[in-house]
Amino acid sequence: MFQGMKYVYAVYQEKSISKAAERLCISQPSLSANIKRTENKIGAALFDRSIKPLALTECGEKYIRAAEQIMQTEKEFENYVNDWSVLKTGNLVLGGSSLFSSWVLPALIGEFSRQYPGVKVELAEENTLTLQNLLQSRRIDIMVDNCDLDPLTFDRQVYREERLFLAVPQKMVSEKVIGKYAVTKEMIENYRPENEEIAPVPLSYFKDKPFIMLKPENDTRRRSMEILQASHIEPKILLELDQQLSSYHVACSGIGIAFISDTLICAVPARPDMVYFRLPEKESVRKIRFYWKSGRYMTRAMEEFLRIAAEGGNKNP
Repeated sequence: MFQGMKYVYAVYQEKSISKAAERLCISQPSLSANIKRTENKIGAALFDRSIKPLALTECGEKYIRAAEQIMQTEKEFENYVNDWSVLKTGNLVLGGSSLFSSWVLPALIGEFSRQYPGVKVELAEENTLTLQNLLQSRRIDIMVDNCDLDPLTFDRQVYREERLFLAVPQKMVSEKVIGKYAVTKEMIENYRPENEEIAPVPLSYFKDKPFIMLKPENDTRRRSMEILQASHIEPKILLELDQQLSSYHVACSGIGIAFISDTLICAVPARPDMVYFRLPEKESVRKIRFYWKSGRYMTRAMEEFLRIAAEGGNKNP
């Protein structure tokens, strides 16, 4: 009854027999016949054809879950077999937020693909919560993030340290404060705490200013609030956004202050209308890590990517 699994799954994904047939490069009548043949073997309908788009029946839901388990088992066995071919073929699915997908993963993927051109690399760009769910269900192999995931559920490898800075529109701060506390993009790129003479900026200067914050489930938001609360500041939150890059762009428009990582500051062009300030070390320093599901089979492709990532992380400041 699972011989026609790929046909049923395609219809489930597309929610349309015609679209699934087009994707599978077969005729619509042929696909309909395949679906009907599977339903006859099961003795129950898998799709409710009375509504559009097509929806799964209760039996269909169970079938899809079982099919996904079968496909996952097939994928893991395929990965195992690919190991024997010294990575001449294979697949690697990575995940990251827009920040890491834009400025951390591309160089690592480029080096991995140079060494193993036969391995197909896919990239899922999502928010942290979605990536965590994808990793949990093994729909991606490795994710990179600056959050701290459950160590009982996910294994990890540190990539490098990352620091948060305060990004402030120049018009929102006095020249006196800028002269005493501001740090340049070049200083951030070559940051060494033991050699840094400029002190963290007193956040009291910004207690009445509007802030652009990330949403509450984000690690940057949590750290930002702890930093502000340590200075007895309840921020005036103008906007809550999903991505750090978005918060930076909004701050650059001049309407609010944002907490931004050195990863982002080093990646984007310097802005003469933006000023950066150091923050207290305790909550502003965190680790960027690679995560994968605990207990899963570690493919050669995963091992080699993590090796390349470890070498790349050692080259970062």
